[in-house]
Amino acid sequence: MANVVVVGAQWGDEGKGKVVDIYTEHADDVVRYQGGNNAGHTLVVAGEKTILHLIPSGILHEGKRCIIGNGVVLDPEVFIMEVTRLKEKGRLRNDSALLVSESLHVIMPYHKRIDLAREAKSGEKKIGTTGRGIGPTYEDKIGRRGIRLMDLLDREIFARKLREALEEKNFILEKLLGADPFTFEEIYEQYCGYADTLRKYVADTTLVLHRDIAAGKKILFEGAQGTLLDVDHGTYPYVTSSSTCVGGACTGTGVSPREIHEIIGISKAYVTRVGSGPFPTELLDADGEKLRQAGNEFGSTTGRPRRCGWFDAMVVRFAVRVNGLTGVALTKLDVLNDFDTIRICTGYLYDGKPLEELPSNLAVFEKCTPVYEEMPGWKSDISSARAFDELPGAARRYVKRLEELIGCPIVLVSVGPGRDQTITIRNPFA
Repeated sequence: MANVVVVGAQWGDEGKGKVVDIYTEHADDVVRYQGGNNAGHTLVVAGEKTILHLIPSGILHEGKRCIIGNGVVLDPEVFIMEVTRLKEKGRLRNDSALLVSESLHVIMPYHKRIDLAREAKSGEKKIGTTGRGIGPTYEDKIGRRGIRLMDLLDREIFARKLREALEEKNFILEKLLGADPFTFEEIYEQYCGYADTLRKYVADTTLVLHRDIAAGKKILFEGAQGTLLDVDHGTYPYVTSSSTCVGGACTGTGVSPREIHEIIGISKAYVTRVGSGPFPTELLDADGEKLRQAGNEFGSTTGRPRRCGWFDAMVVRFAVRVNGLTGVALTKLDVLNDFDTIRICTGYLYDGKPLEELPSNLAVFEKCTPVYEEMPGWKSDISSARAFDELPGAARRYVKRLEELIGCPIVLVSVGPGRDQTITIRNPFA
């Protein structure tokens, strides 16, 4: 038996969807444990692209059970839309293959309006949220005033909680943010309709997972965003509102740390991030645009162009440490095919002095200067390689150098967007 957690090792958008899709072949259950529809996992199977924001990437495999855990915040409209689109493509023929935690918190319309109004009011100091209402929903969760899915399923409880929420949210929208308020009626009936559709998917997912683990089934835990966006360990305040690191897999599902056996970090062969915040290796030149175009670096959730830069070993080494990574899956190596020279950030300078570890102080982080070493590019198409030895020598040396710098074995290398365009060095489920 092996239970595996997949986490982002950078600022998100590392290609977790593809890796989860590949590892699902070896799992029985695939569990999403945090975040909301601010995530976007893009999968390409048999030439067909599928983008998922809430439903675990494993849903494209027959005979697997996909679970949305209690640590996720759920937009019912988005969930229902994803289910509908999957069914239109001939997927999810058996509704019992998808379960949603009764304990997760529901994103309400006022959460989204507050999110957008705050960002607009913040001007240049904005965080760069997706505007999906994720942060305000987590605020209500921590403030013990959130609406859970089990509340939504009970019309009387939902009505009471919605009236209480609107009293506060309308005050914030009108008086503080200068935005339009909501009426009870425009939300209540719409969300009761969502509840009727959702009801057949709702379960005590913690209990389901415990029973499956006791039965010897293999569980794959799927994270969203990345380590540097973790609300505790990321580049605060330019972070998401949930625990994106491995600990979130436990709190977001109710599964004990003792039941986790492998932790795989996903990292691009370069770095990207969306939104504001420090990014020492960011490229604002032709190389940065070349990475963006070759890697199609535009957000699958928002469509925003991603900031691009050279691989940052300090960032991934930090992810190795805080997550206890047992392996790294390196994605998008093929995006570097046409570079004559490739740079790797091996460390930072602050006030002219070298730093040994990633700084936790944002004011320091923002003033760090990357220290680079250069390696020759391979200048050839690697998309047909299916074994590590089939890669050009320069590409193999680049991967091995990254492995040395991050202090963790690279267990998978992606050489293209397709499921089959993958080199598996070690299977964490084996």
